[in-house]
Amino acid sequence: MEPVPLLTHIQSRRSIRKYQQRPVPQAVIERVLEAARWGPSAHNRQPWRFTVLTKQQHRSDLADAMAARLQADLRADGVDEDIITADTGRSQARLKNAPVVIVVSMTMADMDRYPDERRQHFEWVMATQSVAMAAQNLLLMAHAEGLGAVWMCAPLFCPETVREVVGIPAGLEPQGIVAMGYPAQERTRTREPLSSRVVFR
Repeated sequence: MEPVPLLTHIQSRRSIRKYQQRPVPQAVIERVLEAARWGPSAHNRQPWRFTVLTKQQHRSDLADAMAARLQADLRADGVDEDIITADTGRSQARLKNAPVVIVVSMTMADMDRYPDERRQHFEWVMATQSVAMAAQNLLLMAHAEGLGAVWMCAPLFCPETVREVVGIPAGLEPQGIVAMGYPAQERTRTREPLSSRVVFR
């Protein structure tokens, strides 16, 4: 079987939110994470950390806790209860129905330290960029393994909730969640023309 050209592979990846109730083998999960750890990294400090949830109870606990926080935030915004119920329900279902949930976190433990806030902020941005690039590797490898996956930024809005429920150590900042499993849907997406996003000087 001929390998799929890289650009074709990248173009065919989609955010998949519905999954078969079929377990993902441990070896497959480890290959996906192995790809993630080879992402580009500022200073090669590799500030990413991954927490893998494969047990239904753990995924449900996380889904319920995050939904409760979202519900409280939306009520404080004065959002209609029907909209709140729909939004929180989608969020819960996505996590509960995914055979694998990976919480992607960032640590500043090995990053450089600066005495001024300006440079320290840039160092933090470099770490978060590194984690995002590792997550992209993870998503592309999941696709190569025949899995569907979706990146969710929700932990940015409730990091304390995620940290407490999942048991993430202090000092780690939850950046996102990847829900993953064998796909139970097909999706098509387009992109704007390259010419609308690029300027050559």
